[in-house]
Amino acid sequence: MDTQLFDKLVSIRRHLHQNPELSFTEFKTAAFVETQLSQLDIPIERLALTGVIGTIAKGGGPTVVLRADMDALPILEESGVPFPSQTEGIMHACGHDIHTTMLLGAAHLLKAAEFKGTIKLVFQPAEEGPMRSPEKGKSGAQLIMESGRLDGADFVLGLHVHPLLPVGILSYKNGEALANVGNFSIRINGKGGHPGLMKEVIDPIAIAARLITAAQSGLILPEASGPQPGPPTAVLAITYVSTETNPSFNVIPSHVLLQGSLRANRIADYNDIVSRLNILLRSLEAEYGCTIELDFSAYYPSLLNDPRLHQWLSPVYEKIFGGANVTEGQAYLVGEDFSFYSRAIPGQFYFLGAKTEQNDRYFLHHPKVTFNEECIKYGATFLAESALQLLR
Repeated sequence: MDTQLFDKLVSIRRHLHQNPELSFTEFKTAAFVETQLSQLDIPIERLALTGVIGTIAKGGGPTVVLRADMDALPILEESGVPFPSQTEGIMHACGHDIHTTMLLGAAHLLKAAEFKGTIKLVFQPAEEGPMRSPEKGKSGAQLIMESGRLDGADFVLGLHVHPLLPVGILSYKNGEALANVGNFSIRINGKGGHPGLMKEVIDPIAIAARLITAAQSGLILPEASGPQPGPPTAVLAITYVSTETNPSFNVIPSHVLLQGSLRANRIADYNDIVSRLNILLRSLEAEYGCTIELDFSAYYPSLLNDPRLHQWLSPVYEKIFGGANVTEGQAYLVGEDFSFYSRAIPGQFYFLGAKTEQNDRYFLHHPKVTFNEECIKYGATFLAESALQLLR
């Protein structure tokens, strides 16, 4: 990558960082991406509300999909960079501004390259969640896959910056690499009343306490939580509790709402925990005479990396990073809707080192996280060269 292109990409990244937009509201970002692709004479189409796909086709051959996400997070920035977010309370704390920039860089490199086949550049909305989705519970990747625009694609690749890995490092994990994630709500319907008349009451707070204790101690089996002392491979976290009424010392409420997240690296463990959670809820209903409603508002399957692609890409990553700098990492209990692509198309998703000198502890989604822009050179080149390698 020459200096002129790198400087242009840094400018693009800083523009995107200063103008973050939340999931399914990336209208200005999408328009900016469309302008950049149009300047390269790359045909574009809009889908999934704010998604953009650019297509570079040069004769018959396979189809490779390169994906970047565009949305930011509802976080007040504290990074200290000289180009902070200009939208209060919204920040690119997950590096999607860099992902978008790297894919635009790859577009520049690929436009001038010789190849036979088709490369689809997917600039995706709403990786961070489906809160404002035009279809309930569906993220940007899920809507794009359901649109049929990528039907018949042969390969899909994605990159994610890692703020605690040094620049020049590429990390991977074959197989189920990122977690199955489900966001759930549990509503306990009891019978409220006066604390002095407990025989007339079905106390949903007491039931919630039993549920939380049983869920934490009994649903995550040792074989699902991973060998010790390594990190767990499954977790069920209750993240919010509400009685849905104004607090009072002498009123037992009729309802309690619990919300939380279920995460498991292996899809078999995830399905098993959901099954046993339902059994637990039915047993509490029978014991207390209450009713309990369980609703999953969103689900990301585990991200599936194809080891064949990693092997086929070895000439590319060894050339760009050096063999010693391509490291096998661990599976993380985080969700990533790239999984919707990788479950339908053979794919690989890599972590790209982006550590800055001032950051040795702040990870993704933190208001103080920073990313080293030198990683853009590696990421854009790797995406472009990998697409060309797979087309061969």
